[in-house]
Amino acid sequence: MLVDTHCHLHDQEWFTPEQAKEALFDATNREVKQVICIGTDLDDSRVARDFASAHQNVCWTFGIHPEFANKYEDDSWGLEAGLEAMCSNGEAQANKPCNDRRLERATAKPASSPQPLLVAIGEVGLDYHYDSPSRSSQIHLFEQMLQLAKDLDLPVSLHIREAFADLWPILDNFPKIRGVVHSFTGSKRNLAEALRREFYIGVNGLATYTTTPLPPLEKMLLETDAPFLTPYHNRDTMNVPGNVQEIAAFLSGKLGVAETIIAEQTTHNATQLFGIKLTGGGFFTTSDPTR
Repeated sequence: MLVDTHCHLHDQEWFTPEQAKEALFDATNREVKQVICIGTDLDDSRVARDFASAHQNVCWTFGIHPEFANKYEDDSWGLEAGLEAMCSNGEAQANKPCNDRRLERATAKPASSPQPLLVAIGEVGLDYHYDSPSRSSQIHLFEQMLQLAKDLDLPVSLHIREAFADLWPILDNFPKIRGVVHSFTGSKRNLAEALRREFYIGVNGLATYTTTPLPPLEKMLLETDAPFLTPYHNRDTMNVPGNVQEIAAFLSGKLGVAETIIAEQTTHNATQLFGIKLTGGGFFTTSDPTR
């Protein structure tokens, strides 16, 4: 079984509800048994939560992408209030911040469900490719999100672009933080720094057409970042979670390791980091995910 540890299948800017259902059906047929939908701001995280609630074997994350740092620069209470509302599934409890309650697993699925619903804080981080938002505002938001992850004892999904020099000292101020560097595009030296801090590395379609260094298999997570970063042979189409199978097949040839070993190890890595438990079932719909 395979896991797509990072996708945006819930985002209706890219996927209609019907397209999302078709993508989940396709994923099931290609042995992808778990999908993690990644939040990028308050509203998007809420949509990811609702989408995960509506489908078996779909989890979600809460995160504010660095591109939105200016929006929250002077609104830390708005950020906390937004998280509080999601912690209680839309029913905010006044004067009782989420990070004080450590979520109480309020976002967990019913006891009969095989995995918790909220599995990480992300995607969060630093992106210096463009001049705005400012680096200082990005760092401020990033530190807030790392503190949140620490308070809730959740891993982080990091978005780091042209900002590794600032990343390492910030992470070192949060020594118990664990997580994954999503869509890693750094140097061998930065790969070594991530591994030294025991972070996992997200490998996606970029690996099929770039020379980005690969981590050892025991620290590798498979992801698509769907609808983005489609693997090489399908680059003229929109990416979907089922393409995790194509990434696994590519890595099998690249590393000279059986595809079953790639699947077993990366799935084990995902269950260890995110605390998910896999079942053999598909992504059946439990309710209407539309807003």
